[in-house]
Amino acid sequence: MNVLSTLLLLALFFVPLERLLARRPQPIFRRGFLSDIIFWLFNGYVFALFLGMLLVGVTMAASWLVPIWVREAVASQAYWIQTAEIVVIADIGVYFAHRMFHTVPWLWRFHAIHHSTEELDWLSTARVHPVDQFVTRGCALLPVFALGFSEIAVGAYGLLYTWQAFFIHSNVRINFGPLRWLLASPEFHHWHHSSDREARDRNFAAQLPLLDFLFGTLYMPRGGRKPSAFGLDQPIPASYPAQLVYPFRSAPEQRPLNTELSSAP
Repeated sequence: MNVLSTLLLLALFFVPLERLLARRPQPIFRRGFLSDIIFWLFNGYVFALFLGMLLVGVTMAASWLVPIWVREAVASQAYWIQTAEIVVIADIGVYFAHRMFHTVPWLWRFHAIHHSTEELDWLSTARVHPVDQFVTRGCALLPVFALGFSEIAVGAYGLLYTWQAFFIHSNVRINFGPLRWLLASPEFHHWHHSSDREARDRNFAAQLPLLDFLFGTLYMPRGGRKPSAFGLDQPIPASYPAQLVYPFRSAPEQRPLNTELSSAP
């Protein structure tokens, strides 16, 4: 399935879901809708090329760095076990890369593009600067490829990751109950996008909130509270070309970092 077909399939699922279970009233064609589609299409094709290059390079390096018996043992496991292991390994990579993009000022300029949306929905997932995407996904997938996980398990992980990424951004009021502490949900990730000061620089994991709990960055208040607003303290350009070049032209940070987190080891 190509990038455009995947987008259409996702739209057929999430647009009706958001109409039926909307957490906040907002239009389908909200501000930045077209730019986010361009982000998805452009990043999708470019990332496929990057992923191929990464796979070739890591596979060659792994033959020198990772013993063949380790790679064979990993690939010989049942596919469901491999997929579960990939979720854990990859999300650890995502967590630390994501946290780095929030705590290193010049990296934040790239990640600020993703946080610039003020009307969060399923398509907000796509608004990611290519530099942000390459670094984060590289940190997640490099150890996966190096350890020799099977193509089927990697493909299953990719499918799970894509659908969950769109789901946790979607404008829905689905409640995970006790599972909210185990699986990333819209509630969990919406707080990450919140402009509320107490929620800033929290909830970095893509799939496993347990990582945020272990590293002291979890924020999910009880009582059904919702974020008051999304977005940055100051606006950034709205057009796709302007957002691509923005990190290279902008010196000041658009959103103060959480000082407590920034000083953490």
